[in-house]
Amino acid sequence: MLTITDLSLRVAGRLLLDHASLFLPEGTKAGLVGRNGTGKTTLFRAITGDLSSETGSIALPKNTRIGQVAQEAPGTEEPLIDIVLSADKERAALLAEEKTATDPERIAEIHIRLADIDAHTAEARAATILAGLGFDAEAQQRPASSFSGGWRMRVALAAVLFSEPDLLLLDEPTNYLDLEGTLWLETYVAKYPRTVLLISHDRDLLNRAVNSIVHLDQQKLTFWRGGYDQFERQRSEQLELQEKSRVKQEAQRKHLQSFVDRFRAKASKARQAQSRIKALEKMKPIAAAIDDTVRPFNFPEPVKTVASPIVALDGVSVGYQPGSPILKKLSLRIDADDRIALLGANGNGKSTFAKLLAGRLKGDAGTMTIAPGLKVSIFAQHQLDDLRPEENAYEHVRRMMPEAPESKVRARVAQFGLTTEKMNTPAKDLSGGEKARLLMGLSAFDGPNLFILDEPTNHLDIDSREALMLALNDFPGAVILISHDRHLIEATADRLWLVKDGAVNPFDGDMADYRQIVTGVSADRREKREAEKASKADRRREAAARRASAEPLAKEIRATEALMDRLRKRIDQLEDRLADPAVYEKDPTTATQLAKERAQLAAQLGSQEERWLEMSAEYEAATAE
Repeated sequence: MLTITDLSLRVAGRLLLDHASLFLPEGTKAGLVGRNGTGKTTLFRAITGDLSSETGSIALPKNTRIGQVAQEAPGTEEPLIDIVLSADKERAALLAEEKTATDPERIAEIHIRLADIDAHTAEARAATILAGLGFDAEAQQRPASSFSGGWRMRVALAAVLFSEPDLLLLDEPTNYLDLEGTLWLETYVAKYPRTVLLISHDRDLLNRAVNSIVHLDQQKLTFWRGGYDQFERQRSEQLELQEKSRVKQEAQRKHLQSFVDRFRAKASKARQAQSRIKALEKMKPIAAAIDDTVRPFNFPEPVKTVASPIVALDGVSVGYQPGSPILKKLSLRIDADDRIALLGANGNGKSTFAKLLAGRLKGDAGTMTIAPGLKVSIFAQHQLDDLRPEENAYEHVRRMMPEAPESKVRARVAQFGLTTEKMNTPAKDLSGGEKARLLMGLSAFDGPNLFILDEPTNHLDIDSREALMLALNDFPGAVILISHDRHLIEATADRLWLVKDGAVNPFDGDMADYRQIVTGVSADRREKREAEKASKADRRREAAARRASAEPLAKEIRATEALMDRLRKRIDQLEDRLADPAVYEKDPTTATQLAKERAQLAAQLGSQEERWLEMSAEYEAATAE
């Protein structure tokens, strides 16, 4: 399907791919992974023909349709459903031609082709995609201009999915999706009938939606079978073997070099020395495994410990306009060590609830009790725009430590995970992940008792997300987390709260349960499953009771089985003796007694077997359901 041969790409003088090669078979669903800045998006631009390569080639079958989310989100007055439908260019062209065509043969051809491309189900398919991405039937009829930029990007994603290209290129599609949209997209991509190349840092998406991983590292592309966890394990094993081979080779090189150095000048050893010099020249050095460990996050501990509950809500309502609450009658409690993840589709009020806790919104009704001395900090992606673009990280922190010596200021910036070079880089020139690190460090600067994070992973690669997970688990204060990254939620949150229908309530279940709800397990099916579980539990209890009442009979059956075993063993012994001709020759009387005993034991065994059969039938009847 996609063949990349000896490809080199350079952007602004920086070499990103160096003679890299890759082959993706048709129907492959591959995740393209690599550290931020390694050139993943640049590779997409080369595949679509928007960027010329320095060397090499990219080959696709003739007439391959490539689909990619548009850079500019639609903002027209057109209804969302029409925008998505128009993404199928062939269908739109055929429908337009149908209105003006007069040749009966051509009209017939149009109708046949419309049937072939399943045009009559187009509206239903488009509506299903939009619904999966968070647009209900009413929203689908509204103009795109009535939605914010993030929601418009969902429309752009819906359009490219609806067009069903032969090669689907998705570049961080979950950055503008909530958890519910991410779960839906995961299922959609997994079932997509054509080839997919997906850039993502969402570990769960890469484990569930794709069947292979393309790793961009050290300016090369490497293809791995399986999901991300399998790739990570295999690569770790490969790096370990590579390092062992390198150490072994270094020892061999030292041994050969030592021989050459000692005997090169000796005539008797000159030939051997020359052969070892040739061996050294042929020995291709094994590269050392590069340590690319990501820098950790460090969040300062709260200066002062506050007693639980740190926040208590009693009948609180909150919104942006008086008398029009978004969340109503909230009665909740947050303790000093709580780790709570907020679930719920965008637009239900998760960020509103976060702002209420952070003191950026005031409740319209009810009582909100805050523990004395409580420090609350909040991190949200939109705050990235609050960074001073011309100031570097050192200058941002200097404002918060005006009297501190330079060494302490730089040490504090280093705790954000920024290198010395990045400390001196203006904020406008930092990558998205570096800006997120800076803002997260500034948000938690004073050691909050309650740290609220609203989509903290959008610009972080997988390793940085793991570092964030470790930092949150080490943080001793309370955490409120809003994220579409299920791995982060499962690894850090102890409690789940569902924000839905104007309320915030504890969710009785785990992320697997929530995933089933979002991806289409209906309430009826859940109730049926619960009823089946309860029914099975009842049956198990009843069976246990029946077994208990029949235990005396079971005990007698076991005793009979033991007696039968003893009788069989004794009969076997008697038969062995009776099979010996010497018994009859030396002592015929003894032989007669042995034969009589065997006959008696055989009769007894037969009687016990009949009794055992009767008791077994009785036991089965007593314990049967």
